Amino acid sequence: MAMGYTCPIMRLTSFTDYTLRTLLHLGSNPGRLVTIQEIADLHSISKNHLMKVVHELGRNGVIETIRGRNGGFRLAHKPADINIGAVVRQSESDFYMAECFDPGGNPCGLVKDCGLKGVLGNATAAYLGELDRHTLASLLPEPAPRDASIPMTFQRKEAEAA
Repeated sequence: MAMGYTCPIMRLTSFTDYTLRTLLHLGSNPGRLVTIQEIADLHSISKNHLMKVVHELGRNGVIETIRGRNGGFRLAHKPADINIGAVVRQSESDFYMAECFDPGGNPCGLVKDCGLKGVLGNATAAYLGELDRHTLASLLPEPAPRDASIPMTFQRKEAEAA
C-alpha cells in the first residue's frame, strides 16, 4: 500500500534548488553578466540565500564572478560541460535516506539484519545516476532555429519611389 503518498519524496534542499535555478538562468543568458538581485527578483528568493549559492558556485569553479559596479556572474564553462549530478553532489551535504546511512549517528538496533539500507542505497544510486546523465545544456530550451531559406525582400513605398 502506498500509505497516501501520491508522488516520490526524494527532495533536494532549498540550497540545491536555488543552485539549479541560478545555473538554468545563467545558461539561458550565455555570456551575459547576471546579478544576484536579478535572480532574487525572478524567483522571489532571498538575496542572502543567493549570495551563499553564488559563493559556493564560484568556489567550485562553476561560475565566474566579476566584482565592481558593473559586476555580476556568468557560467565558467559551456552548459554542455556542467554535469547536473556533479552540481547536486557539490551542493547537497549528504544523501542519507534514513538515519542508518549516517555512520556517526545510527541509533537503529536493526542495522545488522535490515535489508532496507541496501534498497535505499540502490534507490539513491539510481537517483544520482539519472542526474549524472544530464548536463545543464540538456535542461535548457532549444534556441529557436533561424530559417535562412526564407529570402528577405524590401519594397519602397510609392511616395518614396517617385
